[in-house]
Amino acid sequence: MAGRIITDNRTLFADFHSLKAGDIVVGRIRLHAGEESLLLDLVSRGIYLIPSAISQLCSRSKALQARLLGEFMGPGTGVAYDQHDMLRLVGAFSEATPVICKLDRANGGIGILRFASIEDVYTQAVLGNLRFPFVVQPFYPDCKDVRVVVLGEKVEAYERYNPNNFRQNLHFGGVSRPWSLSDMQTAICRRIMARADFPYAHIDLLVPPTGEVWLTEINLRGGLQGAVLTQQDYLQQVEKVHRQLVAELTGRQEN
Repeated sequence: MAGRIITDNRTLFADFHSLKAGDIVVGRIRLHAGEESLLLDLVSRGIYLIPSAISQLCSRSKALQARLLGEFMGPGTGVAYDQHDMLRLVGAFSEATPVICKLDRANGGIGILRFASIEDVYTQAVLGNLRFPFVVQPFYPDCKDVRVVVLGEKVEAYERYNPNNFRQNLHFGGVSRPWSLSDMQTAICRRIMARADFPYAHIDLLVPPTGEVWLTEINLRGGLQGAVLTQQDYLQQVEKVHRQLVAELTGRQEN
């Protein structure tokens, strides 16, 4: 017998302690920082989450993305959780290598910081000017920045370009232009989504001059500035994916 289907956060938290195995929670769960363990509680009680708990956690944490999806990211990408990690990273980088840091919960390009060397990062972290955890990676010059929106079978991609700033984000003066995904790039996006159990995603890729494809970030939602897809189209497609996943779960429970 199929369980309850809950589609809003108000009902979820009003009935949180009475939920039972087989119940389904549809839609992203709004959580304060530090409440993420509630997702673990729900999953451990046999409650289904759509989108999955791991995709919701990844969307909230760049550090978790780097831990789970590091194999898809550029070479040298690592996570600093404390000063011991920073010492390890100092030994892994050349002092002459420019470095990018990504603050864990900052979006829209705000948390992307560039440093002249890993020693500069170490100094700022030890002095308390960088809050752990954060992602560290070499600065990759001359790369294409590609945003991919995957909604079920619907896929849209566009390049973000800023001639005056290394931040290609459209909030920082970048412009967009259409991008034709190759079969390889599409397959990599699908592999990334499968690894972190994303039913749909906004995926940011870096394409260096060598033609490789590296993940920079993934989220369940993101800005549509630069996309042909409208906000209404986006919401309709997300709802369609939700309905399909609910139908699969309820069908499985009834069989």
